[in-house]
Amino acid sequence: MRVRHLFAAAAMAAGFGLTPPAHAQKSADTLRITWRDAVPNIDPYYNQQRSGIILAHQAWDTLVYRDPETFQNRPLLAESYKWIDDTTLEFALRKNVTWHNGDKFTADDVVYTINTVIADKQVAVPSNYSFYEGAEKIDDYTVRVKLKRVFPAALDYMAMTLWIWPKAYREKVGVDEYAHHPVGTGPYKITRVDGVTQIDMERYDGYYTDSPKGKPAIGKIVIHEVPDASTEMAELLGKRADWIWKFSPDQFDSVARMPGLLALRSESMRIGYINMDSAARTGAGNPLTNVKVRQAIMHAIDRETMAKQLVQGGSRTLDAPCYPTQFGCDAGSAVHYDYNPAKAKALLAEAGFPNGFSTELVTYELPSWAGAMQNYLKAVGIDVRLSVLQVAAVIQRSMAGQNPMEAGNWGSYSINDVSAILPQYFGGAANDYTRDPELMELIKAGGSTTDPDQRRKAYGAAIKLIGEKAYWLPMYTYTITYGLSRELNFKPYPDELPRFYLASWK
Repeated sequence: MRVRHLFAAAAMAAGFGLTPPAHAQKSADTLRITWRDAVPNIDPYYNQQRSGIILAHQAWDTLVYRDPETFQNRPLLAESYKWIDDTTLEFALRKNVTWHNGDKFTADDVVYTINTVIADKQVAVPSNYSFYEGAEKIDDYTVRVKLKRVFPAALDYMAMTLWIWPKAYREKVGVDEYAHHPVGTGPYKITRVDGVTQIDMERYDGYYTDSPKGKPAIGKIVIHEVPDASTEMAELLGKRADWIWKFSPDQFDSVARMPGLLALRSESMRIGYINMDSAARTGAGNPLTNVKVRQAIMHAIDRETMAKQLVQGGSRTLDAPCYPTQFGCDAGSAVHYDYNPAKAKALLAEAGFPNGFSTELVTYELPSWAGAMQNYLKAVGIDVRLSVLQVAAVIQRSMAGQNPMEAGNWGSYSINDVSAILPQYFGGAANDYTRDPELMELIKAGGSTTDPDQRRKAYGAAIKLIGEKAYWLPMYTYTITYGLSRELNFKPYPDELPRFYLASWK
């Protein structure tokens, strides 16, 4: 009922029955995007939001490009690359690339980016760059990148997370100014950054013709960042947006029935989770430091029903804390926790909480999803106070160690290897609420060898330990909903990276 009311309210806000809706902006060659995941810092190294990653891949290029169809890596800013030894990669760079301000792209930019990022303590996800030793210039168009250790997924990380900065321009304008007036080498250039409300981009006509990304078909992109789901839906229904995503699955059929609109759904590499403060980062008296309390929470939530009725679209429940296709995601090593409220209550009693306890659940998930978690926990005696915030606020609190329980999701930067998720939550990073030395060592071992069997063994042991100690509750895979104008050609990919440079008007 609540979802129907939300849809009706959005329709009323859109002005249905009062004024005719505006048409898609095909005539103005402007793709209007609305999302509610605002990006406080548009520089891709200083946010860990999916919206920030999306922007980065439109406006910046990496040395390597991962084909969205095959997941195979191909040269991008590099015209070729080769392994010199197990820990050294050499890149021959393209000579026909220019920055959005017209400057030439050279090896100096690559060396500056890598050596600056690995030394910068403010980088949002340091685990994405912890394996780099540094970079050195061989000549103006040749760079060698040295790794600290053997790292099998290095090229995948370079393709998805190593966006190159312009050395001369960034040093000239400074870090803060660069975040407001960025310059990249990507297919689109950013022309306006208005706080966390609007971002404008336009096609970069100087983009190199032999890029595997190709030249964009659409001339301009306007991104409107809004605070809530109802505003986002109102913009789509009112034809003031040509593309939105991650709206409530309960609204899928309603959007599909609207004239001029199309609803799409696609499973992604994103998984949901509940993180629990077993390391007492939020205080020594936190009940979540008790393993039986955490096990009780694992049994208290009916994940299968949530996946089927709330996430929908073929969402799958998970036992391992990773996406099933990721290398090292061994479901056989995971501990299965069934939905068992009676067992949850018994475990709470054994832990010394026969009457339950109160805590806070911090989340940016849809209110209906957060409410379901709250109700399941309340049914076994855990009184949860919900704090539903925007993504950036939840991340900020998480990194500061302020979330007793956190319900969120992680897309692994679309990297098909568990090294993109396990170090983030269990390897000692800011989001790690376990701080378990044994677990850290297992994760380090899994990422430090090219032997696939040794990697699987280490990661399998880590996954088993996470389950036995009930550190983290894997919830379900995400199916992403997309709402768009029927005049737009857009294809979703499993890696959850919308490639607007591949979109076009019909």
